[in-house]
Amino acid sequence: MTDSTPAHPVVLDVWCELQCPDCRTALDDVRALRARYGDRVELRLRHFPLEKHKHSFAAAQAAEEAFAQGKGWPYVEAVLGRVEELDRAGEPFLVASARELGLVAEEVDTALVDGRHILIVDADQAEGKAIGVTGTPTYVVGGERLDGGKSQDGLRERVEKIIDGLLDAEG
Repeated sequence: MTDSTPAHPVVLDVWCELQCPDCRTALDDVRALRARYGDRVELRLRHFPLEKHKHSFAAAQAAEEAFAQGKGWPYVEAVLGRVEELDRAGEPFLVASARELGLVAEEVDTALVDGRHILIVDADQAEGKAIGVTGTPTYVVGGERLDGGKSQDGLRERVEKIIDGLLDAEG
């Protein structure tokens, strides 16, 4: 029996901040990578909230609650698609976005109050700093860090080249 799915998908960590306009732009790359590789690549959202964006830490926690409810990536895309609204409205926007996607919005609100996801966000941020992440978006794949915060020109092509090499090595 042959199966085209590798035993271990290539892991692509996407260091992101949900109040970051550059991360919104990077969504097109994330969608294209997901379409090209499917389940051969595991896309993992990693949180790197920046101090300059006052709602980014809350947004990361809300996204973790959305992942817990099974709609993490749709939530991330919805919030990033409306960065300006998050800038203006803050946490009420995060809860309203959850409700629009059919999530249990009250749980998102409660998660922001009780801090149930703070450790995940803190751990991601600490790991990002430890490996040299300084801005978002930043991709880490195959041990290589690619900084999209400075420029996204050619970034997807570089990510694809690394992934293709890793998949070829497995095959």
